[in-house]
Amino acid sequence: MNPGPPHHDIVIIGAGFGGLGMGMQLKRRGRDDFVILEQDTGVGGTWHANRYPGAACDIPSLLYSFSFAPSTRWTRNYPGQAEIEAYLNECVDRFDLLPHLHLRTRVCSLEWKADTQRWTIRALQRGVEMAWTARVVVNATGGLSRPAVPDIAGLADFKGTVMHTARWQAEVPLADRRIGVVGTGASAIQLVPQLVDKAARVSLFQRTPAWILPKRDRPVSPAMRTLYENVPGLRRLARALVYAVHEMRAPGFTRRPGILEMLEPLALRHLKRRVADPSLREALTPRYRMGCKRILIASDFYPAIQRRNARLVTSPIARVVADGVLTDDGMHHPLDVLVLATGFQAAEAMSPFPVRGRGGLELNEVWRQGAKAYLGTTVPGFPNLFMIVGPNTGLGHNSMVFMIESQLRYVMDALDRMQRAQLAAVDTKPEVADAFNAQLQARMKHTVWAKGGCTSWYQTRSGLITTLWPGSTLAYRWRTRRFRLDEHEALRA
Repeated sequence: MNPGPPHHDIVIIGAGFGGLGMGMQLKRRGRDDFVILEQDTGVGGTWHANRYPGAACDIPSLLYSFSFAPSTRWTRNYPGQAEIEAYLNECVDRFDLLPHLHLRTRVCSLEWKADTQRWTIRALQRGVEMAWTARVVVNATGGLSRPAVPDIAGLADFKGTVMHTARWQAEVPLADRRIGVVGTGASAIQLVPQLVDKAARVSLFQRTPAWILPKRDRPVSPAMRTLYENVPGLRRLARALVYAVHEMRAPGFTRRPGILEMLEPLALRHLKRRVADPSLREALTPRYRMGCKRILIASDFYPAIQRRNARLVTSPIARVVADGVLTDDGMHHPLDVLVLATGFQAAEAMSPFPVRGRGGLELNEVWRQGAKAYLGTTVPGFPNLFMIVGPNTGLGHNSMVFMIESQLRYVMDALDRMQRAQLAAVDTKPEVADAFNAQLQARMKHTVWAKGGCTSWYQTRSGLITTLWPGSTLAYRWRTRRFRLDEHEALRA
């Protein structure tokens, strides 16, 4: 007799901040019947995948850790990729998550079974087909997991190495090579200063210049780390102060974009001080409202792009050829390596695998006009499916870890209330989700992302902003303070 696939109360998909945080909270509550499925070879999510030289966070390290699992080991004000990945591995050890982890396990499909009121999860684990069933699924794949590869004519014809920053090939030699970098977002401005120290030439292909503010980074001294570890409440107070400074920026993004206009002279002064050539300075000057695209922080990018072996290319790419790139101005740029620093499929991102809910409803079909969810966490027709960092939970001004913790509390409250009410499952009422998303998009019209005069990865091709939260993090924490059963249809066993 076939016993069927193994069953767990909860299956978590993804081992980044969201998935590990969910596992940590479950362990804190004494809930051990769960597994975490991760497609990569290690934990960390985007901080495991993004290993390009210079990869770092643009949120201070004090904010970039769980409040319930702080770190005393940050060595800089802004943490680098290696330190963040190390922190998440420490969390795995501290909360004994290793027995729950299944690495190199790529989920292929989710399907809700109405007769058993369980999810069936199918996956490939090291190439072998696997399956699990679960009462609850927490999807923590996040919005920054699938690289966006630009549609550039001739890309397949290039005879050198092509790689995306999120799929960095460390074995590729860079010394004395001619390297092209496509894009001027966060990964590009971190990468270029590292490349100019090694490459024979670095050509940065820019479509739109970015607003860049100086990065106030410095080492965290051993003495300060000792104080954080031994003085009760000091680290919490420092974290609260840094959080408050960042949170004060929220109105400029969400209600009064004119506030951000007052910061533009600061960025322009930084540009003028660091770039002497007027023509280069002109090419690096943005023509849209600050905040419309992500504001970048860097103190080494402007010096790097002025190095003798660096070149800013503003003419659009016409096509890629076997030995380089042709631009619209007729110039040929010979290259050995082409790096795509082109970000992720965020606004346009659909579910990376089929998800079939009640009555065969398919999630990507529901999201055909743009992803949406109630509080960025649940979707009507998909019972007991919770998303961490779902639609419209992203930020332009503060730490995503705060938003993730809000969602973790919300999901844990849902599990507790379902248990007390003896409910097998809950499904968000369509009218509740529709009213929430209508209000959210109405508020979005007043944000800098809608009014700032740019197009960005925050938006779908139709202009719908599906990535960002149009309010403060405190407002989101308040909205997710408790799971309201009356907003959901109760499904009893």
